[in-house]
Amino acid sequence: MNLFPNIHRAYTQEHMKAGEAQRLAEYIAFGPIVFQVSRLMVKFGILAMLRDSNEGMTVEEIARKAGLTDYAAKVLLEASLSIGTVLVEPVTERYGLSKTGWFLLTDTAIRVDMDFNHDVNYEGMFHLEEALLEGRPAGLEHFGNWPTIYEGLSQLPQQVQKSWFAFDHFYSDGAFEQALPIVFSRNPRRLLDVGGNTGRWALCCVGYDANVRVTVMDLPQQLEMMRAQTAGKPGAERIDGYGTNLLDRNAAFPASVHYDAIWMSQFLDCFGEEDIVSILSRAAVIMNADTRLYIMETLWDRQRYESATLCLTLTSVYFTAMANGNSKMYHSADMERLIDRAGLAVEEIHDHLGMGHSIIVCKLKD
Repeated sequence: MNLFPNIHRAYTQEHMKAGEAQRLAEYIAFGPIVFQVSRLMVKFGILAMLRDSNEGMTVEEIARKAGLTDYAAKVLLEASLSIGTVLVEPVTERYGLSKTGWFLLTDTAIRVDMDFNHDVNYEGMFHLEEALLEGRPAGLEHFGNWPTIYEGLSQLPQQVQKSWFAFDHFYSDGAFEQALPIVFSRNPRRLLDVGGNTGRWALCCVGYDANVRVTVMDLPQQLEMMRAQTAGKPGAERIDGYGTNLLDRNAAFPASVHYDAIWMSQFLDCFGEEDIVSILSRAAVIMNADTRLYIMETLWDRQRYESATLCLTLTSVYFTAMANGNSKMYHSADMERLIDRAGLAVEEIHDHLGMGHSIIVCKLKD
């Protein structure tokens, strides 16, 4: 099987001149410094100042307005020239914003990514080597002694929690509006939301269809957060909880009622391949010929833009070092292989939802 039929050309042939390649190599070598300088250029408001200045600004003007010394402002600005986020007029020595700086400042996805990497990943990534060699999230020890980040979510420091959920919700919520008509085209009355987290999808469902009842299946501590987040919201009385640890391969899916639809949004990427097969196989046990299982994932090979693929393949490294040590953002062919092993068949795939999601619609094999 050819895993790369639509792969970006940059992945299959050399496209840089020697000088460009050398510069990129140095950029990588100084990557942590590039990141922190750029983060502070945003935090101190310097990029915003430059965006709002029609004539550019001098070092002294920037330092005064940002509350920095001239030295601190000059260090940041000169580094940012090399990074590529600012420009300078050589005669007046007035600084302005570059295109890259504009994206860094105004692109919501990039800001969410930057906060996520600083607050959640940065210090733990020092232990990536251990995580790769030992198959465990070695970087998570920076925050606590949990086997995976999911058990510890409710206990993470407030800012870390904020950035984690902002990252998770930003990339999933943007696809919900387009996902609802796909899921509800079959008029489900009972929907099982596997790994439902804080209940945002469940709330969307009960708001979309007044006749649907949703069961959120997740860790008991996550269900506590879900109940707190959904309390008092319209339709919350039609949202139930089913607490379980899905990593326990003996933990059965709820079978007391029939579920017309089973939903897994940005969920399976939280597990390694054997756990995915186990989860899908247990889901298949409670399915019949009319049940559909909907898997919404950001599959890295089905993206419109190479920048999205870059984000996804690097997010895989977060799963390695911080989340659980054995999961990743998957290639669609790998996901389809695991679906088949679980006794399910892919009925159709919907691409380009939200920020680059796909929905794989599955049914029992004939």
